[in-house]
Amino acid sequence: MNRLQNKVAIVTGGANGIGKVTAQKFSDEGARVIIWDLDQAGGEATAGEIQSRGGEAVFMKINTSQFEEVEKAARQIAERWGRIDILINNAGITRDASLKKMTTEQWQQVIDVNLTGVFNCTKVMSGYMVEQGWGRIISASSVVGLYGNFGQTNYVAAKAGVIGMTKVWARELARKGVTANAVAPGFIATEMTKKIPDEVLKQIEAKIPVGKMGEPEDIANAYVFLASEEARYINGAVLSVDGGMVG
Repeated sequence: MNRLQNKVAIVTGGANGIGKVTAQKFSDEGARVIIWDLDQAGGEATAGEIQSRGGEAVFMKINTSQFEEVEKAARQIAERWGRIDILINNAGITRDASLKKMTTEQWQQVIDVNLTGVFNCTKVMSGYMVEQGWGRIISASSVVGLYGNFGQTNYVAAKAGVIGMTKVWARELARKGVTANAVAPGFIATEMTKKIPDEVLKQIEAKIPVGKMGEPEDIANAYVFLASEEARYINGAVLSVDGGMVG
């Protein structure tokens, strides 16, 4: 299928995990993919894999928490391809600790990337989208942004904030041809979740109605759908992709 033929798509956190699979799927759907990440080796490898399959992809080492970096990189993309159609706000980090033990540094690091980074990218990219009269903004929230989670004050605050911002952008941008939606992944089998002890993983899986963790492809498929014309009337939504954890 070519649901995203010739669309110019930026995937933040696209070097590994969900972002990597997303970049690959977007290319398979015909998009020109720009991967933003701080992992240069991983980002270049992902772009190289896409290119080897006949796709068009480039990697840019970008810290999304730095507004000036985002602004400069977006300008370069617009100059090269003439437009920016899709923004996937996928980049994210964790610095887990209980409220009592969480340091202000741990708090700020997660807020900077998971919340401020999303704001920075959307503020910049939405300008190009409004000017051209078409755009898709899709941001990664989380199942924990909907119901909370022990030891993740910073992460939950950021992911709940992403939902709130998405609701605002859906109202502000829709009449300009730009939709904004969020995806709330449940527990997905990535390098991040592999660090969780086996006994804890078993407890988590027991709480998932489908009985297992999701795969990165499950989230990437949701991103593709929301970016396509098939989702043209979906705006301000939070799509839970969690095996039924949140009813």
